[in-house]
Amino acid sequence: MVMAESVALRNDGDTIDPWDEFQHEIVAELEQSQRALREITLMLEQSQVEMNKLTQRNQAVTVRLQQMQAQSESLSRAEIRMAYDAALDSQQRLFVMRGQIEKYQSDQSHLQRYVNVLNQTVKMLEERPAKQQSKGQKGSASIEMMVNAQESERQRLSRAMHDGPAQALSNFILQTEIATRLFDIDQAKAREELNNLKSAAEGTFEKVRNFIFELRPMMLDDLGLIPTMERYAGTFKSQTGLETNLIITGTERRLEPYMEVMIFRTLQELMGNAARHAQASLLKVSVKLDEANIRISVEDNGRGFDTEALSGSNGLGLKLIRERADMLGGSFDIDSVIGQGTRIALQLPCPSPQ
Repeated sequence: MVMAESVALRNDGDTIDPWDEFQHEIVAELEQSQRALREITLMLEQSQVEMNKLTQRNQAVTVRLQQMQAQSESLSRAEIRMAYDAALDSQQRLFVMRGQIEKYQSDQSHLQRYVNVLNQTVKMLEERPAKQQSKGQKGSASIEMMVNAQESERQRLSRAMHDGPAQALSNFILQTEIATRLFDIDQAKAREELNNLKSAAEGTFEKVRNFIFELRPMMLDDLGLIPTMERYAGTFKSQTGLETNLIITGTERRLEPYMEVMIFRTLQELMGNAARHAQASLLKVSVKLDEANIRISVEDNGRGFDTEALSGSNGLGLKLIRERADMLGGSFDIDSVIGQGTRIALQLPCPSPQ
């Protein structure tokens, strides 16, 4: 594969070509992901070696317990207790290692898929014609490609969290219940400690589920944009404490997958900005969907800002939303007055999928 050596300039020699800049970023992301894939593969190999050692140790402990059963009358209570503790420790280590290997395997699989997507994206960029397509065609194709590349990474992380930490925590809760029945010294205190640990694990498990939803809400694929927006607004209100009113009008329908992703990420960015920067107490979100367009308005009663200074700011979120809206033939407007809040409106053409 031919790698981009530098960010090229446009024909006028003054302005950086955004396509070359995007290609440069994708190539850098590909190289980083390939390194991460090699590291995951190495850790998986090392874990499998350790797994083989733990399996042999567990087999030896099992044989020792079987021998002790035949000699139970001649062994002391302490010896029996020590043997069972060793068996329990061996089983727990084996259980944890199996979970770790499953996580590495899942990470490896999803990271390999992501690398494949990046390879394909770089190839498409390298083979694009010298003459750009018309603005509408270029906008639709490019925004779909960029969003799909970004979402592939989010999907990988989401599945990795689900198959790794979330599953491990679920199994950990089960293990604490089993361990509670095994301990016979100071049962009341042991159960109290394990119950506390179980509660903490359940709380962490819920946080992981929320993290999965933030990375890639599975219901966006299954149920579509509107139900996902409603769920996100409720979660956003409970997590931030910001009074959030969501009003949806029009006929609910499915859009092109890349359009649903882009609109949802836009809503996340705008609501997140209001929570982080606006110092608002009320957030009004309006979504109107008709046969040809979708209109989104996010309004807060916060401190507002100088819109003329926005072009010189370092924040990329609003700039990226505006660029995407322009590429898709839509509009993006910001109305803000210092001390009087902010209203941001986005309109996009979104015909139904064919």
